[in-house]
Parts: sequence; C-alpha cells; structure tokens
Amino acid sequence: MISLNWVKDYVDIENENLDELAVKITKAGVNVEKVIKNRIDNLVIGEIVECYDHPNSDHLHICKVNIGSCITQIVCGAKNVRPGIKVIVALPDCILPGNNEIKAGKIRGEESNGMICALFELGLEEKNEENYNKGIAELETDLTPGTDANIYLGTDDTIYELDVHKHRNNDCYYHIGFAYEIASILSKKVSLPDIKHKEDKDSISAHFDLKVETDKCPYYTAKMVKNVNIKESPEFIKKRLIAAGMRPINNVVDISNYVMLEFGQPLHFFDKDKLGNHILVRLAKENEPIKTLDGIDRKLTTNDIIITDGNKPVCIAGVMGGENTDVDENTKDILIESAIFDAIAIRYTSNRLNLKSEASIRYGKGLNYEYTNMAIERACHLLEKYADATILSGTIIHDKIDKTAKVVTFKTNEVNTLLGITLTDKDIETELDRLMFEYTKKTDSFVVTIPNRRLDIDPFVNDIAEEIGRLYGYHNLVSTLPKVETRRGVYVGDVKIRKEITKRLRTLGLNETKTYTLTSPEMAKLFNYDSKEQLALPNPMSLDKSVIRTTILPSLINIYEYNKARNIKDILLYEISKTYDKNYTEELKVAMLIKGNYITNEWSHNSIKCDFYTLKGIVENLLNYLGFKNRYTFVKTTAPELHPGMTAKILIDREEVGIIGRVHPNYQKDEIYVSELSVTKLYQKQIKPIKFKEATKYPEIVKDVAFVIPNEVESEIIKKQIQTSGGRLLTDITIFDLYPNIEENKKSIAYKLTFSDPTRTLTDEEVMTVFNKIISEVTTKCNVKIRD
Repeated sequence: MISLNWVKDYVDIENENLDELAVKITKAGVNVEKVIKNRIDNLVIGEIVECYDHPNSDHLHICKVNIGSCITQIVCGAKNVRPGIKVIVALPDCILPGNNEIKAGKIRGEESNGMICALFELGLEEKNEENYNKGIAELETDLTPGTDANIYLGTDDTIYELDVHKHRNNDCYYHIGFAYEIASILSKKVSLPDIKHKEDKDSISAHFDLKVETDKCPYYTAKMVKNVNIKESPEFIKKRLIAAGMRPINNVVDISNYVMLEFGQPLHFFDKDKLGNHILVRLAKENEPIKTLDGIDRKLTTNDIIITDGNKPVCIAGVMGGENTDVDENTKDILIESAIFDAIAIRYTSNRLNLKSEASIRYGKGLNYEYTNMAIERACHLLEKYADATILSGTIIHDKIDKTAKVVTFKTNEVNTLLGITLTDKDIETELDRLMFEYTKKTDSFVVTIPNRRLDIDPFVNDIAEEIGRLYGYHNLVSTLPKVETRRGVYVGDVKIRKEITKRLRTLGLNETKTYTLTSPEMAKLFNYDSKEQLALPNPMSLDKSVIRTTILPSLINIYEYNKARNIKDILLYEISKTYDKNYTEELKVAMLIKGNYITNEWSHNSIKCDFYTLKGIVENLLNYLGFKNRYTFVKTTAPELHPGMTAKILIDREEVGIIGRVHPNYQKDEIYVSELSVTKLYQKQIKPIKFKEATKYPEIVKDVAFVIPNEVESEIIKKQIQTSGGRLLTDITIFDLYPNIEENKKSIAYKLTFSDPTRTLTDEEVMTVFNKIISEVTTKCNVKIRD
C-alpha cells in the first residue's frame, strides 16, 4: 500500500490527476492494482454554538452549528451534543458509507440541514454498543469551522495498491522508492526527508560493543538514544501507518515502522537496559530456544541468523525480535539496529517458522546499504523530535559489504536493436535523466552508473534498454513481424513418441488417466517387478503421498477400483508418466489396464472379452505402430502381484522393456490384465525409416497346418522354425486355433501359412514343396508331430 499524501513529501504531485497517474505508472511496468479513495465529499468541521431540546421529542436536540459559510440548524439525538464543541458535519448531498445520502428536511416539524456524525457512521469505527453509546465525535482540533473534515480524519488520502512483479526489487515496497518511480514518469526530481539531529557528547562506544561471527550479516550499524518519552504518536504518523495497513502503537514503535515504510529498511529497537552492553551476531545452534514478541517459544536451526547479547538470543535477525529485549512503556534507553542480512537465509527462516512480516519481506528482497545508513539517521531525527530522545554520538558499524559500483557501457544502436525502435543519443540522455542514473557521454557510447537503490538492475545493456523502453512507453513501440526462416512445427524426441503412443492407444479404445507421481509406502511396494529402490520424501505433505513411484501399475489399480465402485464394468485404461528411483533416475513409462469386454455389440449380443491375448494384441499393435515389428518377443516370467502362469516380460532386441500379465487373484479377485512399457527404452532404440512396399498384384496361396506339441513348448519356437523353413515365399504366419490337452500333456496349435511372390504367380507344386519342407523340419527339429 502506497499513500500518495506521504509520497507528496518527496515529489511534487499536487496538481496531478491521481487516477491518470495510476494508468501512467501501470504502463511503465509497475501495476497499480487498485486506486483506493476514502474521501467523503460535503463533510466539514462544524462548531455547535447553541443547543436546546426539541419541542416535539424527549431525546432530540436542535443545534445551531457554525459550518464556516453560515450558521445552520441541525436536529441531533446524541446524548453528548452541547454548545462549544467541534464536530463533524455531513452537509446535504453528502453520501456516507452504506450509500446513506444526507438530505435537508424536517424532523418532527423542525428543519434539519445535515447530520452531526459519529465515527462509526463514517465507517471509521466498528458499529457496536460501546461506540454507539459514545455518541457523536468530539474533535480536539485547531481547524476552523467549514474546513474539509477529511483533512482531520485523514480520509483525504489516495492509496495505491500495487501488484509488484517478482523480478522488481524492494524499491516499490517503500515510499521513497515509489517516489523515484513517479518522478521518473513525470520527469521530476525527488527530495529526501530530513535526517539531521543533534548528538550528545556521550559516545555509543562507551556503552556498547559489536561482534559479528557470520558471513550472512555483511552490514550492521547501531546507534543509541537515551531518555525517550514513550507516548502517543503525532497524528500524521498514525494516519500514514494506517493508510499503509499498519496499526499505530506508540511513538517509538511507530517511528520504527514509519522509517521502514519510508526507506524500505527495517529497523529493530532494543531496550538497552534489558540488552546489556554487547551484541553478538551469529548462526543459531540446533534447537536453540527463543521466545519471540508474539509470546511463542520457538526452536531455531543452524541456518537461522540470530542477534544475541553475547550469550542468549534476543532477536531472530530480519524476522522478529525476542520478548526479553522488547521496548515497553518503561523503556528509557534504546539501541537502534539497522542491518543487512543474507536474503536467502531470511526467506528460509521466515518460511520455516511461518513468520511472514513486513520486515522479513523487505529483508528477503535485498537492501541498499546507503538507505541502511540513512534510515538509522532518520530514526534518530524522529526520535529526537517526537520522543524527546537524546542521541549519543557515533555509530557502531560492521562493514563487509561489496560497494563496487555497477557500471555499464553501451551504444545507442545496441538499445535500438533490443527495443526495435530508433532513438537518438539525445533521447537516451533524456530517459537517463528521468531515471536519475548518473552517466557520462563519450564519443559514441554511454557509461552509466546504476544507483544502489535499484538492486534489480544488473550492469548489462539489456537491463538499461528495458528501463529506457518502459519510460519511453511500450505503447510507442512499433510492432514488426520477425524476418526469419520458418519450418513446419513437428513433435521431436521423447515428446514425439509420447504423442504417438497416446494417439495409438486412444485409437485402440483405451482411455487416458492421470494420477499422482507420489504414492503411499504400501502402494509403492506393489508390482516392483524391476526391483528398483524407491525414494521417500523427507517432508511429505501426507503419508499417502510420501513415496515417489517406480511403476504406474498400482495407481491404475486405484483408478480401476474407483470406476468399479461406480458400476462401470468395461474398463480400458492407460497412463503415460515419469517414474523415479532412489538415485533420481528418471524413466518415462506407459501402463495399460483392461477388464471386462473389449468390444461389445448390444444389437447382435456379441462381445470380445478382455483376456491376456487381448492385451498382448494391443501391445503388439502399439509396438508395430512404433516401428518395432519383428523385433519384439514375449518371454514367460514371474513378477510380484502377477499371475505366475499368465505373466511375460517384453523384450526388444533381447533387452527387457516391459511386462505383461494378469493381476494375481490373491491380490485382486477380478480378472484384470495389465502391462507396462519403458518409453525411455523405446525412445533409445533406433527405428528404421518406414519403406513403401507395393501390394502384390499376384494371388496368394494359403495352407493350414496343425501340430501336436508338448505343453511346455512355446508356440514362438514353432513359429520361428516355420519362418526359417518357409523362406522368402512364406509371407505371413497366423495362429488361428488352439486345442489344449488334445493328448496327455500335449496341445494342438493350428497355423495359417500365406505364400506369395511379388513378381509372379506361384504354382501349387512349388508351394507344396516348401509346405512339405516346413512340416518335415518342424516335426524333426522341434520334436512334434503333425495333427491328422
């Protein structure tokens, strides 16, 4: 919150339209989220010169009120109304909070030209019984009757609520910094507040010494004041603190907050008598205790910066002071701290302790050491003026801060190239003058020194160009289309294969789901077929999301249970997601789950039931689509939570890339089939470009053959032997029939063999020669017999 009345102390905006100014500031890159005006028109200071009872009421009074331009009559029912007091008068046409419009009229037959107001009627106090019984507001002021009452109430202010971009530094979080922003936009100058004060002959060095034992405190200054008179703050300080969203407490505490909102530098006031004569700045010990100003006992860690009296902590640096050195109504001597601490450490401590404060926000964004010095002098000036303090001479300083000036050299054409516009050297000079950046002009270049108040600007030409561009006006930049070669946008790399898998599985009827990468320890133990060690989070948000999964299958089972509970019988799912092991090795996987009917035709009452071979067919279709045809095999295996008789590992080029099987009945009674493939391994495999193959013009010859095979012999062995024996004329092999237990411990598998030649028509004789060769070699080499 920025008070424009406060900003007027530093830059002249007296005749500016503040609504239009908000638009200019927003266009220059600092977003004014809201313009807040609490002003109430037709509200004046009045003085009651006469008051008597209403003739037609037992509680109303008729008042003659001096409103400056005249003496008017107002009917009032407050118990405390009487002659001689100054009051707040709402004149006719005044609109009070709640859209309550005041009009002239008659009350019980007597003329009334306005309303004498209580504070709760102006929205400045809560409307409750206590405030109602106080009656109208009695003013202690030298303001003459007829004066705008908003001046007395402080409601003549305009407040800007800012939405400051995270890359913008601390300068827009305090009034002087924002005054520089306004001055740059309006081409005006900034005048800084008075920091002069008298100093006593007594020196701080006689009462205090400082030691810093951590690099996280590069700058620390301290001054001492004596004999402070703690009392209520002046009205202007209270009003400005309220406008900025802070509650006034007393003159000493309010001055600390006032200077912070003025210079952006948080201060801390220690009760010198409670503190003692020594300050040691160090890192906390593990579990070191401190009771903060909010009365809470807190445990610190070795990452926290603390202020100590040489022994015990008295303040969590940059976050909150300790209760053992707080300033109270009995405080007389104060030690003032104005320091710079490591911004990252302050943010860490503030977040860990859940202690977000105005001070920690500013410390966490970084501070300007010049304002660190000015802020402590300003605090002394205000304490001397408004708390009757005696300022001891000297300042204790610990200084390890890098004061190297940020200097950047650039040419005008570099700025023009970055902004895409044409500026002259004179234009650059004008914008640098508006920014109040010191510079020298050489023959063909500028040498600019960036002021310390702008910590967000680095000494690079692009940062300077951005500042010049925003003041020149983004709306003045001419839009031009880039002149570059364009090319067709396509998916590449692992994104491409991921998109292809998604497209294919949706085509095959599966529905995509998305689940959390984090899972529970119990779920993480399931389906760990590749024996990967899992990573548990050190600070999980909940137990059911505490382990990073190495497989997607348990999550798909959860989705299955969710759908089953909603009476969905046919469930076809897939998910593509990244998994991680304990060594943070990332692997992209695709998992599939099917259950129920794969295809259902309600009209003809036909359906294809989901089984192992259905899912195997989906996997084969996917791998063929990706370009792995004739490169993959399925090898029988066992895996946790999968049926031992219906589980196979999937190999491509003899490397395992996944698994397929039925979920074990002991784990899930329903007939569920799952598969999981490593997309990362698929992506790493080389895929040959797809070649065009012309469809044959000549007829095919199809032969069927069935073999009686021992149960332990896999069909893949027979199929490979058929392929080898068939040679180039054998173009396709399809299994179309299976008879289990046709003989004891034997099964019958029937194959359809397709023969063709792209150059000619085959004869029955040459096909039969190859066909008989296949039968002979299969029966001999595989120790099987042909089925009659």
